[in-house]
Amino acid sequence: MDRIDLYSRLTVSVIPWIFTLSWQLAPFNTDIPHRPLPLALGSALLLVSLAQCLLSNRNVKPSYAHYLGTSVFPRRRMVAPSALLLTGLALLATLAAVDGIEGAGLLIMAMNAPVAFVITQVLLVPARTFLIQSLALAALSTGVLAAAGVRGGILAGVVPATLFGCLLVLISVRPSVWSLGVMWQAEEARDLQARLAVAEERLRFGRDLHDVMGRNLAVIALKSELAVELAQRGRPQAVDQMVEVQRIARASQQEVRDVVRGYREADLSTELAGARGVLRAAGIECAVLGDGGGELPAPVQSALGWVVREAATNVLRHGDPRRCTIRLTASADEAVLHVENDGVPASATGGSGSGLAGLRERLDVLGGSLDAGAAGDGLFRLTARIPLPGPRPPGALGDTARTASRARLLEERR
Repeated sequence: MDRIDLYSRLTVSVIPWIFTLSWQLAPFNTDIPHRPLPLALGSALLLVSLAQCLLSNRNVKPSYAHYLGTSVFPRRRMVAPSALLLTGLALLATLAAVDGIEGAGLLIMAMNAPVAFVITQVLLVPARTFLIQSLALAALSTGVLAAAGVRGGILAGVVPATLFGCLLVLISVRPSVWSLGVMWQAEEARDLQARLAVAEERLRFGRDLHDVMGRNLAVIALKSELAVELAQRGRPQAVDQMVEVQRIARASQQEVRDVVRGYREADLSTELAGARGVLRAAGIECAVLGDGGGELPAPVQSALGWVVREAATNVLRHGDPRRCTIRLTASADEAVLHVENDGVPASATGGSGSGLAGLRERLDVLGGSLDAGAAGDGLFRLTARIPLPGPRPPGALGDTARTASRARLLEERR
């Protein structure tokens, strides 16, 4: 992009020099009489045009920035170019008045007169305004030359000649800068996309790490407390509890490695069995109802497995529950998971924790939803719903399956 930007600016900077050195020098060969006064006026006009080129080059950078919207062009910078433009028209009219220019040479000089000036102006105003200003400039040139005594077809040709120079700048400079602006916007969009991808990956990793370690750490804390109590009572079962803590800690290490590598997916049947075992070990009566979801699509099972894991973690952390019921039902349209428990304090019924937010993100990928809150009679209920693909012709994917496929591919790429 830096090279394209440099090429574009260099091209715009070279254009007025090319036109001046070709159109302004050409009449010296045949159209300007080799007499002192016409040659002096022609040389002065050439110097004014070269000065216009210098000012035009100085204004390239700020006019680009103005067009691209990164800064505002200082209007005072157009005072000197405007004065040089009027000076050039006056010299051209004087040259015509003393019969120092003939025929086509006058039209070529009239065509070149506004080029350096309008290269800057075309980037400062809308295209419609620029066309109106070009017409006004053509009228001004025609009036000045008419006052100098130019008549006939030469005078009639001043308007199209002046407009040709202005339109040539319009169709060459403005599209070039517009293309450059579009490319810079695309470059910024790619940078933003890359930053968003990094941020999304960080969120995904944080969510996965929370989901993996949340329940395990809760179990470790629970069993450690139990081991301390047993040890204080001199019970030998404290050793068994610490052995179990050691086993869970090692399993957690492996799960963290799996998360880092991006390989781990929750298995629904395993999570259901694990939640039931952990809750029962904590003295909470747990009932798992349903067929285990073995017929559900793999992405749906994985997402519901994370829901079971997070829900079991929350049951362990919040309140003093005695019972927990996990119910999984699947119809032709959707899979629904209910996790209901008692003994949850009011502060835990908001459903605004980072774990539930992470679950909602997972379910959103599959078009699902998550609701959590009080269910009456001192109960707390968490409900996850995921739509299932309906009947479809062989080889066709429904919207849900297509979404699940994209989610699975995204996880594999990560």
